[in-house]
Amino acid sequence: MDSHDYILEGVRVVDLSTFVTGGFCSLMLANQGADVVKVERPDVGDDIRHSGPPFVDGESPYYWTVNYDKRSVELDLKSDAGKAALFDLVSEADVFIQNFRPGTAERLGVDYDAVTEVCDDIVYCDISAFGATGPWRERPGYDLLVQGLSGIMSVTGEKERSPVKVGLPQTDLITGMWAAFGIVSALYRRERTGDGEYMDLGMLDATLPWLTKQAGKVFAGEETGRMGTKDPVLAPYQTFRTKDSHLNVACLNQKLWKEFCHAIDRPDLPEDARFETNADRVDTMDELEAEIESTLTERTTDEWMDVLVEAGVPAGPVQDVADALDNEQTEAREMVRTMEPGDRDVDEIPVVEHPLKFKHAASGFRSPPPKLGEHTREVFGELGYSDADIDRLAGKSVETAEADED
Repeated sequence: MDSHDYILEGVRVVDLSTFVTGGFCSLMLANQGADVVKVERPDVGDDIRHSGPPFVDGESPYYWTVNYDKRSVELDLKSDAGKAALFDLVSEADVFIQNFRPGTAERLGVDYDAVTEVCDDIVYCDISAFGATGPWRERPGYDLLVQGLSGIMSVTGEKERSPVKVGLPQTDLITGMWAAFGIVSALYRRERTGDGEYMDLGMLDATLPWLTKQAGKVFAGEETGRMGTKDPVLAPYQTFRTKDSHLNVACLNQKLWKEFCHAIDRPDLPEDARFETNADRVDTMDELEAEIESTLTERTTDEWMDVLVEAGVPAGPVQDVADALDNEQTEAREMVRTMEPGDRDVDEIPVVEHPLKFKHAASGFRSPPPKLGEHTREVFGELGYSDADIDRLAGKSVETAEADED
């Protein structure tokens, strides 16, 4: 499709955030066609550029994964010229994103009140660890801390062992998705009312709604805890050992339970009083696991997958990340591809696409992640700055404004 078929075509986003919460938010907007201008510190840029190892051509591939389709400008926000240039940019913008610790935006002069002086209908997204109110508002916060505070770590890992962090920056990504949802909602409201919006988003607040099933147990007066891959209300719904690796099996109802037992040639299990109903199986999970694994360890995962797919039983191997990114399903769905690298000494840039596939609109990334300051002349040239004006923006005074995430 042509670029004008993107849903957010014509929406300009000014993104002062660093690392993942704001970065993943603006990445989602870019995927739908928004023009995201990434404002970075001169000579340093977003700290995620240097997050590693590994590095490829001096950059972290982690940086790539949350910065496709953006334009980078360098601005020294401690200088009068840099601040004035930012506000010139904001005057033509629709969205403003920052993830500074509370108080930093005011100190830098880029808080909501200051920004609305130059663009009164801006959609302003203020991301922090704990939000703008409450006794914890000034505390620093990062994904690890929020995973612990939110209860996620208390229900992740094996029983009788230490709490475990989810193996990706889950609360950063959760927060970024809420931010993108809030921004698009506010833009929709602005179309109807003409009014801009201010959004106060805390990482801890963003994470709590994801507790769902575990929150339900608390609401019912029950205790939560670590169960490994087992589920608190369904069985069998977990990972089992096979002869050569591991297999996930998900029997959500009695019909699937019986079909699973038939497929693995264990018709005795549904007849066993210990495993007759789902409630029985939840109460005897350890015994159930032992019975099932005694059979599944007789064959390889691939052999069992042939049997279970044929029987229509929900099951799947535990893939490593490389296999998850490269298999017949992801290839068919065009979820992983490559693009031209731009000004980099590599052959190509890998891209994990976002999953929305619209029937009547385009989506997808169109350009590689920007080099630091790559678009400073382009962006400010569009605002009418001369080359001499842009040269005067190249201040070297750098302030580290801490973001709440990692």
